[in-house]
Amino acid sequence: MRWQLTTPGRYDDSMGETNLQLTVTEGRGRITLNRPQRRNALSLELLTELDTALQDLGESAAVRTIIIDGAGPVFSAGHDLGEMLDREPEFYDRLFAKCTDAMMGIQAVPQPVIAKVHGMATAAGCQLVAACDLAVASNDCRFATPGVRIGLFCSTPMVPITRAIGRKRALEMLFTGDPIDAKTARDWGLINKVVPAQELESETIALAERIERFSSAIVAIGKDAFYRQIDEPQANAYAITGPTMSRNAGHDEAQEGMGAFLEKRQPVWKHS
Repeated sequence: MRWQLTTPGRYDDSMGETNLQLTVTEGRGRITLNRPQRRNALSLELLTELDTALQDLGESAAVRTIIIDGAGPVFSAGHDLGEMLDREPEFYDRLFAKCTDAMMGIQAVPQPVIAKVHGMATAAGCQLVAACDLAVASNDCRFATPGVRIGLFCSTPMVPITRAIGRKRALEMLFTGDPIDAKTARDWGLINKVVPAQELESETIALAERIERFSSAIVAIGKDAFYRQIDEPQANAYAITGPTMSRNAGHDEAQEGMGAFLEKRQPVWKHS
């Protein structure tokens, strides 16, 4: 499925599907997981649509940030177990391959992606939060990787979660399945900020606006370099970031920004 811009500032899918709601307002994309009756379970169909939506938003120069949230009482309960019983091996291969595509797609798009999390994010739902660049959660939110309790260890969720919170904390979540609260998730590095539930929307928007003040072209350069260097040894990381900074310094936006700083004026970004 490809999403089409049907009216100014709003994207809708031509097939009328409801697994996702996708909007663009004031240069800010929003992807809403829209299966509240299934606690926003990440079915193969939903993951396929999520991957496509991310690609389409990523290709839009008009979109500066992306927010992912969920309809209903929780952010996401993870994979849809109802579609995973008595399936052929090929189905599981497709499901987890598409899940990987969507999670990696979050980091592949040039725009910062912010998770707006409420209720609970479990298993692949917790993976989705960890895969996002930034995350804001309500203070009543819980996070868990409970797959061990049903005989389906959270092996793919562990990839971004371990990278976010470290080995010992990740293994505690993975081995016990016990949930952690929002404050613990923030202290461990899984999310950036905890706010009262009634302030979740406004605080998420405020975080997006703090990023949108700057050149989207430069933010994209920085995001790409961050993910290319983050898991490399130090020497390799410098080999990546040194040439990146050299190219960045010659960019029109960098020349404008440095000139504005020296001239003690506000920069005028072409990509904003």
